[in-house]
Amino acid sequence: MKPLNNRGSYVLLTLGILFAVGAAVRFLPSNLATAAEALGAGPHAGEEATHEVAETVAAPEARPIDEVCFTAETAAAITAEQELIAAQEDQLQEETLALKARELDLDSRTAELNALQETLEARWKEMQTASDEDIMHLARMYGSMKPDQAAAIFNQMEPDFAGNFLRLMRSEQAGLIMASMETRKAYAVSLKLAELNADIRDSAASN
Repeated sequence: MKPLNNRGSYVLLTLGILFAVGAAVRFLPSNLATAAEALGAGPHAGEEATHEVAETVAAPEARPIDEVCFTAETAAAITAEQELIAAQEDQLQEETLALKARELDLDSRTAELNALQETLEARWKEMQTASDEDIMHLARMYGSMKPDQAAAIFNQMEPDFAGNFLRLMRSEQAGLIMASMETRKAYAVSLKLAELNADIRDSAASN
């Protein structure tokens, strides 16, 4: 065989290189796929998948309260409700003030009535004292009179009225006046005197 010249050698060398590159390119995809599968089956494959799923199902980001949007109807309803509550509070406050004013008025009237009652009671005691003093004065005056003169006056009195005067006198004075009175009048006065404090005597006798 004849040796190739330099030009033919270069051609053959070039063709050999091209065939080698083509073969390498043909086998490269399959090798890359094999390597990817090997890496996918590695120890960190499950963690990466779990991380991706967690990111996928993660809850949406919460929005601040001040960023929540209300509709016009909702805002109007809230405003109306607040106005109603404010109106009810004002009405309740007015009613409370009215009740307090009425309570103060009733307390004032009660105090006035109590003061009036105390005044009347004091006045009544004064009147009773004055009346008792007047009766005692009359009784002393009748007792200082002669029995027949006093008897003439007692004959004109009602039996119970005359008996009240006679009770305030000494027994000797009362006896002399009754002896000078008309018999029927003296008898009626005696019955009235006997009836006085009869309930007390009956209660004491029953015990």
